[in-house]
Amino acid sequence: MQIEIVPCLSDNYAYLVRTEDHCLVIDPSEEAPVRAALDRLGWRPDYILNTHHHLDHTGGNLALKRHYGAKIVGPGKDAARIPGLDIGVDEASGWEFGGHKVQVLEVPGHTRSGIAFVMDANVFTGDTLFALGCGRLFEGDAAMMWTSLSKLMALPDATRIYCGHEYTEANGRFALTIEPGNAALTARMIEVKAARAAGRPTVPSTIGLEKRTNPFLRAASPEIRKKLAMQNATDAAVFGEVRHRKDNF
Repeated sequence: MQIEIVPCLSDNYAYLVRTEDHCLVIDPSEEAPVRAALDRLGWRPDYILNTHHHLDHTGGNLALKRHYGAKIVGPGKDAARIPGLDIGVDEASGWEFGGHKVQVLEVPGHTRSGIAFVMDANVFTGDTLFALGCGRLFEGDAAMMWTSLSKLMALPDATRIYCGHEYTEANGRFALTIEPGNAALTARMIEVKAARAAGRPTVPSTIGLEKRTNPFLRAASPEIRKKLAMQNATDAAVFGEVRHRKDNF
């Protein structure tokens, strides 16, 4: 399975995935950079996948569908808000691409019907889980999002995370205010800053790395709980307070 990162807009990522003779596009915010990447590689997509309905993940759907004849796959429970949707999927249905089983995880919180796609040892998380961050709670609450993030945390630690935005350096600056004693986080931020200074993306990450360094997954951390004065709170409540602080950072 080959995966190509396609920068779009100011800080979005779309992805091209190819396996044998099949190709798909994930979360195309706009047409032009996706087509340019496909032309450079000589690939032609059979499918366009959306993790959620926001325009910066679906804006290229219709133009790419017209040009390539690709079918659009996305959250069936949000069919009315996915432009050009042909195939609605959920956890029960799953999906299949080029002979590969694709696990669909329902991960509401950022939107009410967001999904993630797990392909082999890769997960495409949209705006649910970022490198060192998570999405804002536009259509859900902290308990809902914590449940969604917990599904992602249950994936094998080596699973590579391909998220929807290049927010890692800004996320890391916030993370250091919540868990400054986390040596793994401090070391990671040195690498992140070097990558961004060189113009390199900070994706993919991995589930294991996020569990060690991402404050939104670390509700059990004694340092974070002490910092928030929430030593006896539930994990969901701690997560909610971290999210609230990030919203106002």
